Amino acid sequence: MNGTKAREGWTEKSPLPGGDIDVSAIASLTAELVGNYPFLSSAHANRLAHAYGTRASKLLGNAKSMADLGQSFGATLTESEVRYLMSMEWACTAEDVVWRRSKLGLRLSPPEIAAIDNWISRYSAASAASSVG
Repeated sequence: MNGTKAREGWTEKSPLPGGDIDVSAIASLTAELVGNYPFLSSAHANRLAHAYGTRASKLLGNAKSMADLGQSFGATLTESEVRYLMSMEWACTAEDVVWRRSKLGLRLSPPEIAAIDNWISRYSAASAASSVG
């Protein structure tokens, strides 16, 4: 080496965003989500708790019903979650959303994935147009 000492990596012990929760607390987080968002099924709340940890409520926001989460794409994936993945996890395509971020690719049909891609294209175009004018 060049005489410098390698620094110990800090990321090894740092949780990912939303990962600041012990695995044993997922059940209570799921119950909390169902309590705060009673329109969610337990399975949906559990998926969100596992996927987003303490940030799950951030993507749910002030929703009072499933309709408040926007378009439903299938497998409990909603417009609100896709918007969150685009803004917080840099998802740009349906492939990013269903394979790299949400891991729902095996549970969604090709037409459902195409609907996500179409929605992302429209949303991105609308966002670009509003930032120009």
